Amino acid sequence: MADIQELIRLAAEARDRAYAPYSGHPVGAALVTDDGRAFSGCNVENAAFPLGSCAEQSAIAAMVRGNGRVIAELVVVGPSDAPCPPCGGCRQRIREFAAPDTVIHFCNERDVLMTMTMDELLPEAFGPDQHDNPNR
Repeated sequence: MADIQELIRLAAEARDRAYAPYSGHPVGAALVTDDGRAFSGCNVENAAFPLGSCAEQSAIAAMVRGNGRVIAELVVVGPSDAPCPPCGGCRQRIREFAAPDTVIHFCNERDVLMTMTMDELLPEAFGPDQHDNPNR
């Protein structure tokens, strides 16, 4: 298991750099790969609303850019003390790089508020194991 406080710090730092002028809902995410490297991302909104990027999507893109392919653990920090679970699209994006038992934490700046496995977050998910995927 990763150093959860460090992942929370990275996710909160990313959240504080988010660009969310339309929703006012900045979000940060941080993940650790199976080889122990950490990557973070924030949401970036756009006036053409469907063209924005979620924090989870940004963290995954950074991971892929760093040649990571497996999410071992993920933290999401929203703008309040309420849990901030990923949208449906990000649940599928996370599943592309996470196993059903990968742990996802929803946190505030200080603590874990809720923890779920990937399978709990997106039950019976369609994932890369349904395909012959040589890049995993």
